[in-house]
Amino acid sequence: MKRLTIAIDGPSGVGKSTLGHALARELVYQYIDSGALYRAIGCLALDSGIHLDEPDAGVRAHDSGSGRGPDVEAAVARLARQADIVLEGTAGHISVKVNGISVTDRIRQPAASHAASVVATMPAVREAVVDKLRALGGAGGVVMDGRDIGTKVFPDAEIKLFLDASIDARTRRRWQEERQRGRDVSIEEIRSEIEERDRRDRERAATPLVKASDAILIDTSDIPFNLVVQRALEIVQRQR
Repeated sequence: MKRLTIAIDGPSGVGKSTLGHALARELVYQYIDSGALYRAIGCLALDSGIHLDEPDAGVRAHDSGSGRGPDVEAAVARLARQADIVLEGTAGHISVKVNGISVTDRIRQPAASHAASVVATMPAVREAVVDKLRALGGAGGVVMDGRDIGTKVFPDAEIKLFLDASIDARTRRRWQEERQRGRDVSIEEIRSEIEERDRRDRERAATPLVKASDAILIDTSDIPFNLVVQRALEIVQRQR
């Protein structure tokens, strides 16, 4: 059968990675979490001493809307281009290495999440990541999730899914995930983090979060996730 490219987009907390893992397992495809690359680059920026939250002499990063100067963006983009980022493992467990060092656990920490949301607003960084993602998934037989996979990374993907859910459902899910990871955080804090991430995703100048015109919308707010997977598999089977 034809090995398809499956793009899954949507805001934070809608279940993109859960669906991506499930589809990859069922189809025996490669699963690629694009967010892992942004998180890894965020960690590199932090380790390099780049102050992501400080404006660079008040100069805006050429219409990026980030409030950070071009020197900051150029430095992070250089790190992104030069970094050797490797995703290994099965759909059930993906390990991430940057320049030969495992960052699998670290990129899920709050500091990495925040850094990722900042560097992802930088157009030059996004271009560098897009190149890496295309190299990773260009052969097909891949499930890739993110926020611009169907609009920017693989606009010609055979299957494009756009997941969405209410802010209440997304907050509840993310709060439960963070608690399971051992993070002591209130549900109000999680809601605030999601709302801020949504704002950055939708307002950034470089490939903002939008639903591709040919993407199929799946609202995951009140649907058991096994039914979300079932619906997605039905969509895939119609294309194979």
